[in-house]
Amino acid sequence: MKLLVINPNISDDVTALIESEALRSASPGTELVVRTAGHGVEYIETRFESLIAAGAVAEIIAEHHGRVDGVVVAAFGDPGMPALKELADVPVIGITEAALCAAALQGHRFSIIAISDRIRPWYLDCVERFGLGGRLASIRSINESLNAIGSVQQDFKETLLALSRQAVTEDGADVVILAGAPLAGLARDLRGQIPVPVVDGISAGIRMAEAVVGLESGPHRAGAFAPPPVKARRGLSENLDAALAAAQSAPAASKN
Repeated sequence: MKLLVINPNISDDVTALIESEALRSASPGTELVVRTAGHGVEYIETRFESLIAAGAVAEIIAEHHGRVDGVVVAAFGDPGMPALKELADVPVIGITEAALCAAALQGHRFSIIAISDRIRPWYLDCVERFGLGGRLASIRSINESLNAIGSVQQDFKETLLALSRQAVTEDGADVVILAGAPLAGLARDLRGQIPVPVVDGISAGIRMAEAVVGLESGPHRAGAFAPPPVKARRGLSENLDAALAAAQSAPAASKN
């Protein structure tokens, strides 16, 4: 199995964190192709930044069209999702949807621990889009300026631990999600220090992607995630145009 793992922001330090946790999480025999967005922002906090990142992610998916078995979009908030499912003929899994599914399987109410206050409205949108708003205990976040996106874990480890414990004792969380690629791997470090299950988005994304690919359920050929209809277009990159054409030319499922 070969998985394409995409960092939707431009931070190489974060890509290194993603790759380290992805390698620890992947099953034996799973090959990982890890890529960083070719354009965008240092780290994604807002809906508009997510919009920019979605285009960068689509370009990378198109570049690897036909060469991977699944895709992991490795930024909390899942930039470009669920629209990217319309482009790819393989499973595309966002770390938000993976983390939410993992949390929902392990407890009734969950809390999300985020790296900034600004990011919270977007995360709330994501939870509600997945229909899990009623199970969200809280979103707690760091309310201080970040020194560097690649050192958030080191700089705020005690703060993140305290927020996680507060989510359990004050908000009633049965599960804690450490949100965002900059926190990749932190759940392993905090194991045993938080009295409920702790979900790492990157780990959940890799394991869920492996599971969905292994199901061999087949691609979307109809329904809400069918490929976009054929129409005139211009200005697309060669890779994106080719991937879109391939998706549109794929045969629909037989009705017989």
